[in-house]
Order: sequence, then C-alpha cells, then structure tokens
Amino acid sequence: MHLKRWITGIIAVPILIILIGFAPRWMFYTLVWLVSLGGLIEFYRMTSPELSRVIRWSITAVTTGLFLLLGIREFYLALGFVPFLLMLAMILFMFFHRSIAAENTGLLAKTLLGPVYITLPLSLFLLIDRFPGGKFWIFFLLAVIFSSDMGAFYFGRLFGSHKLCKRLSPGKTWEGAVGGLMSSVFVAALFSRLFPLGQHMLCILVLGAGISVAGQLGDLCESMIKRNHAQKDSGRILPGHGGLLDRIDGLLFGIPVLYGYLSFIVFFR
Repeated sequence: MHLKRWITGIIAVPILIILIGFAPRWMFYTLVWLVSLGGLIEFYRMTSPELSRVIRWSITAVTTGLFLLLGIREFYLALGFVPFLLMLAMILFMFFHRSIAAENTGLLAKTLLGPVYITLPLSLFLLIDRFPGGKFWIFFLLAVIFSSDMGAFYFGRLFGSHKLCKRLSPGKTWEGAVGGLMSSVFVAALFSRLFPLGQHMLCILVLGAGISVAGQLGDLCESMIKRNHAQKDSGRILPGHGGLLDRIDGLLFGIPVLYGYLSFIVFFR
C-alpha cells in the first residue's frame, strides 16, 4: 500500500508541475475540470446511486458551464451558478424523479451538495491563478496540503495514541494532527524562502497553519460522508490512495482559505 502511494505520487508530481507551471493555462483548467467531474461521479455513486442519470448528467453539464465561464473570464455570469443550479435541480426532480416521498428532499439536498462541495472550491483554482504570482500560490497550497497529509500520516503511525475522532476515522490521532500541522508550517516557511510570495513570514506561517487545519477538517468531513454510506474509499482510480475524493478532500477545504487570504490582501493593499 505504501509503495503504491509513493509510486502514484512520483508519477503525479511531475505532471502537476508541468501543467501548473509551464503548460498553457487551458490545459491546467481542463485538468481541474476533469478532477471536478471525477469527484462528482464518485460523490453521486457513493451517496446517491438511485439518482436519475438525467439529473446526474444535467448537473454535471452545468458544472462544466461554470468552468467555461471562469475560463473566458465571465465572472459576473458565473455568480449565477448556485441559484441556477438550485433552480435546475428542483425542475429536474419535478419531471424526472416521479416518486413522492419525504426522502426525496434529502436526495435533492445531496444532489446540490455535490457541486457545492466539490465544483465550487475547485473552480476557485481558476481565480487564484489570476492573482499576482498565482502559479506560485497554487504550488504553495499543494505543498502545504500534501505535507500536512504526509506529516499527519507518519506522525500518527509513529507516535499516535490519542484518537482524534474514532467514530469517523479510527486511524487518525491527535499526535498525527499536530504532526501534520508542524509539517505544513515548516513547508510553508521553506516555500516562502525559495519562491517569491511577497508576504511577511508571520503571515505565511499563519496561512500555512490555517490551510493545514482546514485540510485536516476536510479529510474528516469526507470520512464522515464515507462512514454515513458504509464506504471505505470513494473510488479506486488512484492506486494506494483510493478515489479522487480521497486525494482532494483536504484541498476542497484548503482552497477557500487561500482564496480568502489572497482576496483580503488584494482588497486592502
């Protein structure tokens, strides 16, 4: 299992470096879109297998529209994504989900949760990319999240004895969480020394810590969803890691933290 994790990482990291740092931006945006689609497919397969294909693929098509709007910089049109998604989902349920039952409201909520949970955070990558030094900030985010994951995993294996949240993820410990936090803060500081982020070191350390905490909470939240639906992994697409959601669960919570920070410093500059 560990060997598979490392092999997958060794293959994925150079590809990410090329797509984020050197490839045309449409290739990076396409990658983010594909990850979003894969995450949605896993989410619906895990939480809503009874959902109509018409509804599922219609919602997926709308999320594709969001990436297209952001890709061509139609930001004001993109603002209508959530209300339009809500309207579309309710209309689709009215015509294509014919059964009448109280459970249908919960199914509708899960249908809407997928894009809000997965697509919206990932779409912020396209906006982060347009901030000054956007590429470096994306690398910074990935480095902090991945180091937090690795630190939590290995510190937990070596020193873990106090369960963090046993009912959701028995393998996670407080020692692992602290190790992940320490690892991410160290990597954040190192990254800021090596690359021009243009921020005070204290801000970088606080940001790294905030992203780590958010990422670990995102990991636990995905564990909650899997536990609710008696699933061990969200999928099997990544050897040693499980599904896409298993790999990006921390990113989904870390991306909004970075976007909020960058928006704040730009607004008050």
